[in-house]
Amino acid sequence: MKLLKKLACATAIAMSMGAAHAAPVLNNWVFNPTGGGFAGGQVINEHLDVNGNAFIQLNPTGPSSFSFTEHAVFNIVQADSNGQLFPVNFPGGNITATFEATGTGNFSGAFTFSAGTIRIFQNPVNNQYATSAGIYGADLGEEIAVFDVMAGGGGLVDASGSPLGNGQVTVLARAQAGALDAGYFFRENGNDLSMESIMAFAFTNANTIESPGDLLVDEVACDFAGFTGVGCNGTDYANSPGRHFMLGTNGQVKLSEVPEPGSLALFGIGMLGAGVLARRRAKRA
Repeated sequence: MKLLKKLACATAIAMSMGAAHAAPVLNNWVFNPTGGGFAGGQVINEHLDVNGNAFIQLNPTGPSSFSFTEHAVFNIVQADSNGQLFPVNFPGGNITATFEATGTGNFSGAFTFSAGTIRIFQNPVNNQYATSAGIYGADLGEEIAVFDVMAGGGGLVDASGSPLGNGQVTVLARAQAGALDAGYFFRENGNDLSMESIMAFAFTNANTIESPGDLLVDEVACDFAGFTGVGCNGTDYANSPGRHFMLGTNGQVKLSEVPEPGSLALFGIGMLGAGVLARRRAKRA
């Protein structure tokens, strides 16, 4: 109850104080998944859609606390849920991503990220995602963007450390000037974002996968995460509550101006609090 009150309070503060200082989300920016420049890009009203899977390893650090590492792969097939699939409307524009992060949390409480990296790739060969090529087909082709995961974000977990059912997870990340390749990301006025520092806010719903397929385990847990336990040592894979598990995720990635340092931390706490309040309202309905 104390946690909920603190998060609700943080949300109220973020809405009343942070709104004036937090950086605005970019609208009507342009993404060209082939790297062909502003004129051939697609206008993004607000977000890129992402779908993927993650392998989480927990390390208990106390009676109710833990540290964790996450390795995830994502497919980015469209924007704004508009049905204009990048591989179809932009031949050769298969966009994928990998995600590596660390953080800390409390069982039956909240977790936050401390550091990590998001890498976005443009693969000229379509239909290689969810295969054994590279890392589940998510790291093939040209690396077109690198974002550093910042401290903050996170979500809520149950007693085993797993995200609450369909729980929202937030990630805050920043790309320094030069970390985006030229020709892919543009402002509405045509300015190439590769010349600027830019923020990314990722919002994903996460659900535990009880019986992940062998290919997913081999690629993400064994190869990407370097896991050597069940499923990677000749035995059948199984999630282990409080130790390791696989997730299915889907959500959105939004770009934003780089905000003031203080308002960024406040905004991250506010997003977590907003998610808590939304779930409480849903349970009462």
